[in-house]
Order: sequence, then structure tokens, then C-alpha cells
Amino acid sequence: MPVFHRPATLAEACDLLVRRDHAMVYGGGTAVQILAKQGVLFATDLVDISRVPDLSGIEETKDGLRVGPMTPLRAVERGPAVRRLAPLAAQVYGHVANPRVRNTASVGGNIAHGDYRLDPPTALLVLGATVELTGPDGVRRVPVREFFVDFQETAVRPGEIVTAIEIPRQPESAGAGFSKLSSLSANDWPCASAAALAVGTSRAFGRRGPVKLRLGLGAVAPTPVFAEVELADDASADDAAEAARAAAEPLVDPIPDVRGSAEYKTRLAFVAVDEAVRTAWKERSDDGGFLRRRGR
Repeated sequence: MPVFHRPATLAEACDLLVRRDHAMVYGGGTAVQILAKQGVLFATDLVDISRVPDLSGIEETKDGLRVGPMTPLRAVERGPAVRRLAPLAAQVYGHVANPRVRNTASVGGNIAHGDYRLDPPTALLVLGATVELTGPDGVRRVPVREFFVDFQETAVRPGEIVTAIEIPRQPESAGAGFSKLSSLSANDWPCASAAALAVGTSRAFGRRGPVKLRLGLGAVAPTPVFAEVELADDASADDAAEAARAAAEPLVDPIPDVRGSAEYKTRLAFVAVDEAVRTAWKERSDDGGFLRRRGR
């Protein structure tokens, strides 16, 4: 059994991670339990950061949101500030497993686990989020688009701890969509998931211009992946879906498992992309639908 450590400060937690050869951060504990059940938990020491102050909560900033790593996923799903400033993030966090898991799992632990099937990174990728890391050499920030390095490998360095996720404000004129497809049960890991964000000038104010269509894909490659294409403002939903498929195609490289073969997952990947993009395109084309949903 691993040895539990409960440091009272962030510096003490980082020091433990450096001094112990096979130490692992213990946040909400859901990832640790999964690894233990699979027989692949090789940590000799678990550094529980639940006593470290100022690592939980959602703070509204001038640019968007700052979410502490010990914040439960459920708090992001239901947080009023998240629903108001980054509704796509609230929607996607609400699709993780089930309420029991979302009440336990932590935001920092979820992303640090680095599993390619995670739901939240799809939204964080298209929203342009940043991961704040604190370690022996100080604080650094890594764009989430550079955070996932390889299969279950992230940009976290030895001794570092995720200390925040910074989520930019979702553009009010943007359209957003999310699709998650599972083969075993709704609470299971997805076979494919996709988040889409269509960012352009608002038709509600009579302005027109190019639209950047951002895609975040999960479970379709060894890491969550990101793509972006630009379309004309008057492009149709069919045009957007076709462009999104072309952008996603070279990135789709699914890992076969009990949930389906690579061929099956590839087909579902394009279904998820199509659904997410069409939802996002309809939303942005709906004359400022996001503004109306906020009661403006």
C-alpha cells in the first residue's frame, strides 16, 4: 500500500513529490482508484493536497474564470459564474460519468490524469484554457493545447502540481456544441466526443466576417486533439460540417478496446464532430442566441 502524506502547504507538497521516487498527487482520488483497480498503480507515496489552502473554488477574473484544482467537477457543471461566462465548459463537465463521480473528482486531478478519453479537455481546448503549474522552480502556465504530450502523458514536470485552470470568457456571439457517444452505457468512457465553438462577429449587431470553427476531440486518438478551420460567415451548416470533417480526419487515430474497434470508433468520431458542429453553427446563426439565453 502506498504511504499517505498530508502536507499543509504547497511548498511542502512539491518537496515531497521531488524527494520521493514514485510519488503521486492525490486530489479527489477517483483516478487513483481506477489505476488501483486496474493493477497499474505503481506509486509508493500519495501526496494528499486536500489540506493545502487556496486550491479550491471558482474565481471570476477580468478575462474569464480561474478554477482551483481541488474544485469538484460538479461545481464547474453547476457554478453560476461558469454557466454565465463559459457555458460550454459547464455543459461538458456535466457529462463526466455520473453525479457521484462529479461530486468527488477534482478539476486538477481530472486533467492531470491525462487520459485520452476525458470529456473536459474537449471544451478546454476550444475555449483556449491554460493550466497553471507550480513546482520547485516556481509557477508556469501551459496552454491546454500543449498540455497533452502523449498517451497518458502530460506537460507536468517532476515536483509540479496543477494549481489552477484558467478558462477564458466564451465569446458571446459564438455558437457552441458538444457530442458524446458511448457504446456500453451513458456513464462509461466515450467512444468519441467532440466540442465545437464557432467564433465570429455577431449577426445580431449587423456585422459579418470570417468564422473560426474550433474543434476539440476526445477518445479518438492517444491524446485529446485540437483543430481549427476558417469559414465564410454565410457558409451553410453542411459547409461547416464538411470542413470540420476534413480538419479532423488526419487527427483521428483511435485505440481499439472493449468499447469498439478502431474502424467503429472512427465512424463515431465523425458522427460526434458532425453533431457538435451543426449545433454550434445553428447557435451562432440564431441571431445572437447566446445573448438571448442570458436574458439580454
